[in-house]
Amino acid sequence: MKKAISTMLAASLFSFGLSSVSAASNDLGKEVLQSKDGWASYGNGTTGGSQADEHHIYTVTNREELIRALGGDNKTNGQNHKPKIIYVKGTIELNVDEHNNLVGPEYYANGTGYDFNDYLEAYHPETWGYEEEVEGNLEDARAEAQQKQKEQIVINVGSNTSIIGIGNDAKIIGGSLILSRVENIIIRNIEFEAPRDFFPQWDPTDGTYGEWNSEYDNVSITNGTENVWIDHNTFTDGEHTDASFGKYFGRTYQQHDGLLDVTNGSNYVTISYNKFEDHDKVMLIGSSDSRTTDKEKLKVTIHHNYFKNLTQRLPRVRYGEVHVYNNYYEFTNNSDYKFDYALGVGVESKIYAENNFFNFDYDVDPASIIHYWKGTSIYEEGTFINGTSKTNRVDLVKAHNQGNEVQLNENVGWKPSLYTKVHPTQAVPALVKAKAGVGKVD
Repeated sequence: MKKAISTMLAASLFSFGLSSVSAASNDLGKEVLQSKDGWASYGNGTTGGSQADEHHIYTVTNREELIRALGGDNKTNGQNHKPKIIYVKGTIELNVDEHNNLVGPEYYANGTGYDFNDYLEAYHPETWGYEEEVEGNLEDARAEAQQKQKEQIVINVGSNTSIIGIGNDAKIIGGSLILSRVENIIIRNIEFEAPRDFFPQWDPTDGTYGEWNSEYDNVSITNGTENVWIDHNTFTDGEHTDASFGKYFGRTYQQHDGLLDVTNGSNYVTISYNKFEDHDKVMLIGSSDSRTTDKEKLKVTIHHNYFKNLTQRLPRVRYGEVHVYNNYYEFTNNSDYKFDYALGVGVESKIYAENNFFNFDYDVDPASIIHYWKGTSIYEEGTFINGTSKTNRVDLVKAHNQGNEVQLNENVGWKPSLYTKVHPTQAVPALVKAKAGVGKVD
């Protein structure tokens, strides 16, 4: 069977002018999510592109090849539902021109009339104030430049697709994969470096002192997308940390948004054995408090992930039934990213958290691990903080209620049934550090 698959791969890849991949990679591309492995196993399960024929198995090494493998036209690739396996080899940069040369903000701003220094002068709080959102020719020019970048770095993914990294060095840098109105997608074994929005918008009305707001998540699961498995990937800001962007108007010139968001009625997602490191806003499940159509949707399982030196949204949830178990959270004092909270309890959210391990090398009030975002219920058990003895076991809901005015309860109204095994919390640090992230697929 492996020999037959290798032959088919070679035939397909020849048309791309590329070499075939190893037998081990072939096996990974054909793998499907096993039964009961989280919400993505619901219904018919998640098989990705495992049924791809010989003409729809590819290896890609740059943006152009990735677009071609997904269907050929990025504007319509999200509508290409043919089963396909796409192997990512080496590093794919998405901020590139037609010759695959790296580009920066000047490339997208060219011809728009956007000038950063003029933008700063026009909308400086001493001139513009904090009462109204910015508008005018320079804001229009910024939006136009941002749109040009968006057309280049946002990649649409269609249904029945597996995107698989080869070996331990497959990377996608500076772009966003959008899964919108699609189903049955697998993304595994890829290192993602968060996209940079070269043209964040200044919003003087955001908070007391205004904020710079950016677009683009690394992976966005949105608009009713169903049955998605995100496994053994690494997500990070890489060399472009928030601290490297500096400050304007006294606020961080924020060029990052989320790493992995599930929004707008999407459903049946399993997020397993990934590593998330060095980032602020990590994982948002549910896009807004007012989107009541998200009720009965946003069913997500998050297990055996390694969350290291992050600030918030680990995850933040609205409406969804979200199973969060056997994850390892690690925070060090020397990181640029300062911990704010882990579990965000949003409107009508129903988080079921069990056997998660938190490790801080500095003092943290356990009451801060859960954050109230207008939700009232979260079930939690089996949490350990900074050790494996009985004294390190902490009731997070009780800690929150003792340290905060708003009182939470554990009446979430459901109990997970789609899981393979919940490991003892004491085993979580070693297990997750050994297996989570790129290059660690069994």
